[in-house]
Amino acid sequence: NDRIVEWKWDAKKGQTVAGGNREGSRINQLNSPTDMLVSPQNHSIIIADRGNRRVIRWFNHSQQILIENIDCYGLAMDKKGFLYVSDHGKNDVRRWKMGEYNEGDIVAGGNGNGNQLNQLNCPTFIFVDEDQSVYVSDYNNHRVMKWRKDAKEGTIVAGANGEGGNLNQLYHPQGIIVDDGGQIYVADSGNHRAMRWCEGKEEGETIVGGNGPGNQSNQLNGTNGLTFDDEGNLYIADSWNSRIAKFEIIL
Repeated sequence: NDRIVEWKWDAKKGQTVAGGNREGSRINQLNSPTDMLVSPQNHSIIIADRGNRRVIRWFNHSQQILIENIDCYGLAMDKKGFLYVSDHGKNDVRRWKMGEYNEGDIVAGGNGNGNQLNQLNCPTFIFVDEDQSVYVSDYNNHRVMKWRKDAKEGTIVAGANGEGGNLNQLYHPQGIIVDDGGQIYVADSGNHRAMRWCEGKEEGETIVGGNGPGNQSNQLNGTNGLTFDDEGNLYIADSWNSRIAKFEIIL
């Protein structure tokens, strides 16, 4: 629908807060947005407007293009307000200081398409922790990588055992989030499940789904983005079911 919709708690319908003017490239339109975040500084909405190859900010019914000519997919912001964007086509993640939109600084990948520790293959969603380490869902390598600040290569923290549905495998990982204890939660889209991995472990555990694609209460169908609320509830964008699913997870 090329829009961002806000749903207030217990609401019966949502409210369009960005886009919703049909697919297009005008400043008030979006084209296949893949990720968004709300800036803690001014509560503006920053969107990976992938179909238009731009990162755009919406604030008080006005729009500003922040970054152009980028195959943007995932977004993250660290505690210092730096903006991180994964470039699906250039196979890297870059960091920008808000207000300074040049080429950005490469913080993960940037060494061509591949499966070496210094490479990525179509990165999707990203997460940045308190130490400015960057976690990357390395989509076509079926793994999650962690790049510490200023590192020249990453470390594998989930998957990387080929595509598949075993507990030591991922199949096209998408959304990713890391809790305060360092546990890594991954939307394993091709396996229609959400997994939890502890860094250093050979296997993860399935916490939601994993029962084949479907729309039953124990099923997902094309897991995409995920996030937690302040009470520890997990929300998953269950994309092919066209719904957001909420789960209570034991942390």
